[in-house]
Parts: sequence; C-alpha cells; structure tokens
Amino acid sequence: MFLVRLDLQFFAGEKTEKATPKKRQDSRKKGQVAKSQDVTTAIMLLLVFLYFIFGARHTLEKMMLIIKESFQTYMLTEVTEESVFILLRDLLPEIAYALGPIMLVALVGALAANYMQVGVLFSAEPLQPKLEKVDPIKGAKRIFSMRAIVELLKSTLKIVLIGAVTFAVLWINIDEVLILSHRSIGDSLVSLAKLVLQMGLAASCVLLLLSVLDYMYQKFDFEKNIRMSKQDIKEENKNVEGDPLIKSKIKQKQREMAMSRMMQEVPKADVVITNPTHYAIALKYDEDKMDAPYVVASGVDFVAQKIKAVAKSHEIIMVENRPLARGLYEQTKVGDVVPEEFFKAVAEILAYVYRIQKKV
Repeated sequence: MFLVRLDLQFFAGEKTEKATPKKRQDSRKKGQVAKSQDVTTAIMLLLVFLYFIFGARHTLEKMMLIIKESFQTYMLTEVTEESVFILLRDLLPEIAYALGPIMLVALVGALAANYMQVGVLFSAEPLQPKLEKVDPIKGAKRIFSMRAIVELLKSTLKIVLIGAVTFAVLWINIDEVLILSHRSIGDSLVSLAKLVLQMGLAASCVLLLLSVLDYMYQKFDFEKNIRMSKQDIKEENKNVEGDPLIKSKIKQKQREMAMSRMMQEVPKADVVITNPTHYAIALKYDEDKMDAPYVVASGVDFVAQKIKAVAKSHEIIMVENRPLARGLYEQTKVGDVVPEEFFKAVAEILAYVYRIQKKV
C-alpha cells in the first residue's frame, strides 16, 4: 500500500498536462514567451538588403559626398577641440542622413519580427537581477544541458548552410570575380557590391527558413517547460476558486441565511399545504403585490417539518393535499407565483381558509 501511494504521488507530480490559461498569462507577465531571436535577425537582414536594392545609390552618393568634403575641407585643418566640434557638427547630420534609413529599416524589421511572435509585451521581470544567474553549478548545468547542445547544433547548421550559399553565389559568378583585377576601381567596387548584395539576400533567405524551424522548436520547448502536473492544476484551481472546505462553509452559511429569511416569512403566510410528512408549501395572497397567490416558503423532509412547526406556533392553517403539495414543490421556488394549472385547487383551499378565519 505504501509503495502504491508513492507511485501515485510520483505520477501526480509529473508535468504531463498542458498549461492552463492562467499559467500562460503568468508566464507572459514574467516575459516568458515562445520567441526565436533568429526570426528577428533574419527579418532585419532581409529588409536591410532589400533596402540596398533600391536605396544603395542614395547611401553611396551621400557617403562619397561626405568623404569628398572631408578631404577637401578638413584635411589640412589643425586638430583642436574647437575644430573637432565643428567637424562633428557638420558631418554627423550628413552621416545620419546617409545611414539613418538603414537603421530605420532595421528597427522596423526588429519591431515587426517581435510583434509577429509575441505581440505587444512589456515586462521588467527579465531585467531583475537574480543570484541564480551567477550560480556556477546552475551555470554548468545550463552549459551541458540539452538546450545548449541544440543551440550548438543550430549554430553549426547556420554556419554550414550560410557558408554553402555564399560559396554557391561566388561560384555562379566566378567569371566575374576572376576579371575584377582587369577592371577599374569603380567598376570593381560596383561588381563587389552586387556580389555582396546577392550573397546577403541568399544568406538572409536561408536564415529566415532556419528561423522558422527554430521558432517551431522554441514553441515546442516553451510548451514543454510550462507543462503542469495534476497537482499543480489542483493547487491553481484552489487558489483561483478558493479552498473547497471554505467554499462549502460559505455555501452552508448562505443556505442557513436563506433558510432563516424563509422561516421569517412563514408567519405571514395564509396557508401551508402539506404532504403531510414530506412536503410543506406556504402560500400567501396579496393583491397589492401580485395578481395570484405566491410561494413564501417551500421545503421537503427536515425543512418541511420546520415550516410546519413555525406555522403551528403562529396558528397558520395547514391543509393536507398530497398531489398539490408535491406539484407546487416541483414546479415553483420561493417567490414564484402559483402556476395556472393549480389556480382552482389553491383558490378552493384559500376560500376554505378564509371561511375558517371568519368563524374564528
């Protein structure tokens, strides 16, 4: 028996269940989400190289203008604190204007890549200092963990594939590479720029493909890490919904309060219809409140006995009618009007009660 209990505890502690919505929300608040940094890098590189297809001429012209102006204007300038300030004041805006579009495209790519993966998320939790991050034992475990091995294989695969793609681009354009030495400097730079652009686009596409696979792995790993055991789910439900024992006590207290309020209405009833032992239904007819008689108290067994005891102590007339008592109990609740099908029977009983009260 002891071994069976241990086995049950072991299996209850296994994290085999999918994370609940609350667990996912808590993880997200801590900044723990399925995200691949390779997706961000690949999209940034791809957008930057795509920008070069259309904006490279603008960037080249601006950079050549800056270089030309630097050599013509500032080449023979004496280096002083004031001259350096003037140099920076004049050239930095030009450099920003030349390189700014590239930085902007990279920023847009990074924001778009992160938004596609995790949406809008702000969390300071990952920035908080944690002592476990400098723990050498845990650090060694992270280094030799399965995740570290996967990251190593990923890096190796990226190097091999990107190297193969760039080599393939060079091999396809081998004739143009071989005649670079026979061309002018300007033509050689143009040819090299085209080759670099082709290699960059090819490498970006390969990296984008790998990043999609990496994102799928990161999502799988994330889902695995946030799995919960059956005991975790029970504890979460207990924390969210409250302790079952406390909830049962609250419900019991609510029932007691409802019972007390109902018993306070019994003395106001006109009649109590009984089974006679199992059911008791207290009815009242008040023209100012409702057009038909309504139920002020209803109960079965123990509650029925209490209703009858209160009615007896306040001299409320009790009438035995088994079919009517059972029908009213099954089809009405406290505060409900008597259904039309029972109008005739209830009217006869109330008439009987009113006649007795007049005689008294």
